Amino acid sequence: MNSIKYIKDALADLDEQVQKILLDWGIPLNEKDNLMLPILQQKKVLTQTLEDLTYLKENPPSPNQPCGISKYRDDN
Repeated sequence: MNSIKYIKDALADLDEQVQKILLDWGIPLNEKDNLMLPILQQKKVLTQTLEDLTYLKENPPSPNQPCGISKYRDDN
């Protein structure tokens, strides 16, 4: 699945952005939090999407059947 590769690349990009922010001593801590929040939110969504796609790749649904993601997910 190409989408899995793209999501992994996007996650690596987000990790790189977070590292740049963390290592920049010129940014105050509260500003770092503000800069990282949207990045971490994106990362959470992409991580869940990656988990869902990986699950579907490993457990393809039968034709005309629901995918079963809701049974697999642990939405806490």
